[in-house]
Amino acid sequence: MANPYHRILIKLSGEILRDGARGEILNPKMLTLLADELKELHQEKIEVALVIGGGNIFRGLAGQHQGIERIRGDHMGMLSTVINALAIEGALRQNGLAAQIQLAVEMPQIAELFRKDKAIRALQEGRILLFAGGTGSPLFSTDTAAALRAVEIEADVIFKATKVDGVYDKDPLQYPDAVKYETVSFPEVMQKGLQIMDAAAFALCMENQMPVRVFDMQWGKRQILRAARGESLGTLIQ
Repeated sequence: MANPYHRILIKLSGEILRDGARGEILNPKMLTLLADELKELHQEKIEVALVIGGGNIFRGLAGQHQGIERIRGDHMGMLSTVINALAIEGALRQNGLAAQIQLAVEMPQIAELFRKDKAIRALQEGRILLFAGGTGSPLFSTDTAAALRAVEIEADVIFKATKVDGVYDKDPLQYPDAVKYETVSFPEVMQKGLQIMDAAAFALCMENQMPVRVFDMQWGKRQILRAARGESLGTLIQ
């Protein structure tokens, strides 16, 4: 049976790369597991792009509590995503994959700027793309960057891999009777006030009818691969 998706964009939280037990911002084991999983996607002829957050290193919004001005903090957060992208790129290349970073901010010594035509060509040529630097502007999250890039590269779907196994009608950590949705429409998300991504990202997805599947990463269980093969993991918003 053919895979339902030809081109996917994966949004990963930077937090899932953290080694909490050792207090390290990057866990080499997680990088290896991610590279292995992306290699399987590549072998199944699925074109893959990835947006990684920077929360394991620095969150711009959190910086305000440390006396860091918001715009400066957001710029620091953008740099954090570049660090994570470099780490993932290295893991992918060690696994024999062609990987390429495209940035939303100018750092010519590190990688080239994002351009839609170059990005699509790279995907068609079999490279895994890593989009870093957010949107290039402060005050926007990496969720917004993921939505923007997914629309620009004409992805079939966004996979939002997090620590939560889907979308619930209320916080499952606080309410044991919380109900998880298998599927939910964009209008329903708005009507019920469900928290999936920030408003700008959600608006981009809804306006462009970009489906979003939210699921938990569960390292080592091939969650991304299973979702790419069409398994009903987590919650599908469309």
